Amino acid sequence: MKQFSIITFIILLLTACNSKKTNFDASGSFETEETIISAEASGVLKQFTLEEGQELKAGQDIGFVDSTQLYLKKKQLESQVRSTLSQKPNISAQIAALKVQLKTTEKEQQRISNLVKADAATQKQLDDVTSQVEVFKKQIEAQHSALGITSESISQQANPLQVQIEQLNDQLAKCRIVNPLNGIVLTKYAGQNEMAMPGKALYKIADVSFLYLRAYITGAQLSQVKLNQNVKVMVDDGTKNYKEHTGTITWISNKAEFTPKTIQTKEERANMVYAIKIKVKNDGLLKIGMYGEIKF
Repeated sequence: MKQFSIITFIILLLTACNSKKTNFDASGSFETEETIISAEASGVLKQFTLEEGQELKAGQDIGFVDSTQLYLKKKQLESQVRSTLSQKPNISAQIAALKVQLKTTEKEQQRISNLVKADAATQKQLDDVTSQVEVFKKQIEAQHSALGITSESISQQANPLQVQIEQLNDQLAKCRIVNPLNGIVLTKYAGQNEMAMPGKALYKIADVSFLYLRAYITGAQLSQVKLNQNVKVMVDDGTKNYKEHTGTITWISNKAEFTPKTIQTKEERANMVYAIKIKVKNDGLLKIGMYGEIKF
């Protein structure tokens, strides 16, 4: 009787253990797209105060590189542009005298024309004053053309300086360190008052509002999944229970590979599997590198 009770107890214990065991279709770990932000200008980091774990918004100013020398060079070029353009002739002022003479001569032409009609002046007098009108018109046209060429030449001389100023404006803009995307600072590589160089990594950031569970399925399971399919993602909540999330399959590899050694046993690594990614909205509890289980 005692032996029967022990056997019964063992059976009940095994039954209870099996009832708690949950079968999953696949498992994997959470990851996200990480972006390394690098400096675009050379100089001392005059301001750079972000910390690891800090949440940043896209377009947020987080520091700047010393730009004193660039600013002074820009001011010098702007002064050179003003000096060059000041040499441009004032076309209206320089031909004003000729226009006055033309207007006076045209009045004289009209007066003599009236006298000719009244037989009080000769045709030669009218022809002479008409000739003077044409001369003044030609002089104004020639002067306007010459001054216009001179003015255009001076403007052309200033154009390269304007281009240099635009280049400096671009370099000055790159001295500002602007965060490009929403996310959490994962790693900080530089500190305030350190020297920055173009291409030098400053910090690493990732958008963790959504995480991607990279899991692996067998060839036999391929027929059970498709893109944009919703699946159940189970994550250990730390109390030996699982918290359920809803995920969406966003990517299915079209190439088979050996099962990663970090996922399965040595024997199972001999199997060929396909990687998939499941997009899961982060409720604040999911972390990069955390393991998750999948049920189709």
